[in-house]
Amino acid sequence: MTDVVDSDELLRRIQRARACAVDEERTWRSRSEELGATDPQAARDATVRQMSYEAVLRVLDEIVTPGKHAEEG
Repeated sequence: MTDVVDSDELLRRIQRARACAVDEERTWRSRSEELGATDPQAARDATVRQMSYEAVLRVLDEIVTPGKHAEEG
């Protein structure tokens, strides 16, 4: 990426990335729940992906709102 962007554009990009991560986290959570009874290994894999997106969300939240998760830890 060689384009210079202003802070407003950077914030918009972070917000889009966060929205994408929210959608992915929900998708993998749902998959994990659906697969739990029929395919435990696939359910575990889906849970790992869900947890990865949760971590991404925490990082993006911390960038946009520093200290947001500090009181949760």
